[in-house]
Amino acid sequence: MRISQLEGKRVALWGWGREGRAAYHALRDREWGIVSGDSQERFPARLTVLCSAAEAEEIRALGDAHLRVETELSGELLASFDVVIKSPGISPYKPEAQHALAQGTQFIGGTSLWFSEHADADGTLPNTVCVTGTKGKSTTTSLLAHLLRAAGHRTGLIGNIGLPLLEALDPQPAPEYWAVELSSYQTGEVARSGARPDVAIVLNIFPEHLDWHGSEQRYIDDKLSLVTGGHPRVAVLNAADEHLRALQLPHSQIVWFNQPEGWHMVGEVVHRGTQPVFDTSNTPLPGRHNRGNLCAVLAALEAIGLDAVALAPAVQSFRPLPNRLQLLGERDGLRWVNDSISTTPHASLAALDCFAGQRIALLVGGHDRGVDWQDFAEHMRDNAPVEIVTMGNNGPRINTLLAPLAEAGGFGLHAATDLPHAVELARAALGGQGGVVLLSPGAPSFGAYKDYVARGRHFAELAGFDPDSISAIPGIGIL
Repeated sequence: MRISQLEGKRVALWGWGREGRAAYHALRDREWGIVSGDSQERFPARLTVLCSAAEAEEIRALGDAHLRVETELSGELLASFDVVIKSPGISPYKPEAQHALAQGTQFIGGTSLWFSEHADADGTLPNTVCVTGTKGKSTTTSLLAHLLRAAGHRTGLIGNIGLPLLEALDPQPAPEYWAVELSSYQTGEVARSGARPDVAIVLNIFPEHLDWHGSEQRYIDDKLSLVTGGHPRVAVLNAADEHLRALQLPHSQIVWFNQPEGWHMVGEVVHRGTQPVFDTSNTPLPGRHNRGNLCAVLAALEAIGLDAVALAPAVQSFRPLPNRLQLLGERDGLRWVNDSISTTPHASLAALDCFAGQRIALLVGGHDRGVDWQDFAEHMRDNAPVEIVTMGNNGPRINTLLAPLAEAGGFGLHAATDLPHAVELARAALGGQGGVVLLSPGAPSFGAYKDYVARGRHFAELAGFDPDSISAIPGIGIL
């Protein structure tokens, strides 16, 4: 749905975070409105914002006479609108939304609007590469933009990485390429927009965000809808992932990475088929999984017609992203690593693998959304760090699961009340013998923090580092 197609409809914005504000400004900047029958003069259309009481005052301060605020949400209220533009963090599976959907209300997001606005007449999105996956998608999207820019192309790095799509609706001049990160909250929007990305990368699928999606299968279906419903011209898929290997995509060309015939790793060296291309052992990419995802980027670059072999060495000048296996530095004889973006147990396992053989105190736990930690516990039988500190709402559940293994002498196990307490326990547990304090929670930050960025900033501060100096995302926006 394009913004012009909202004319004559009863429209609401659901959510007033950065995404909601971006949608509001996009509608007003595009002069979405109504035309007077007599004078043919255009007036701003009435718009309702559904938000919290605290946000209502900020909205009223805008002085928009055509803007109404509602703070009491119900299914009946949602059903009174033709179209609800919701923020990504709001689940369409909430009972209120399902009630309104049954009454004919259409739910879309800023992602859908952006894709519709940028699509050609036949629905295609030339030079647009979308990236999703349970882990590694931010670094992969950023690396894609970095290599496109290294080739001399003006590129937009936008989406879930930290710049809402609607904040990049009408850039002048427009970029030659778009590198778009999409979360599982957004991938379904691409299919619903009717637009067809040029290339879509799917890195991996692990259970996550079950509270938003409602079940593991729905999470998988929603995540994969980027390629099953978005019908990209080329789908770049990880041959090592069982969910992806099972896909059949009759509307797309599939290019596999992590298999011998395509782009893959042999040790630390990236290969294209039998051809060794680039040794990644001294690159700034954090973690072997991110080096493996370089193969996905190179496959995507080839799919859009660029010389990926020639571009691969440009990874040496890549700047890693904050909160993703970010080495903050050394304090008190300890190395401090901020992996706050880790929101699944599998991400925590990948982080541990990066520091194999070192003395590690791992900080895990956060918001409990029902994810199973059994596989994580099984890995701890033979590959545990020397110390594990649990924290957050699901900390007690993780601690109970790990306790029998710790009692068997495998590792030290500690229970913290919050992040400051966890840092204190980690310091004491490692003592004066050196080691790595690794924040890789494997769970969201909701409740204790606004987001993973705030959690990472607090961790940096507790470790003795300036949180402002570690927070900027290199290359975000259009460069």
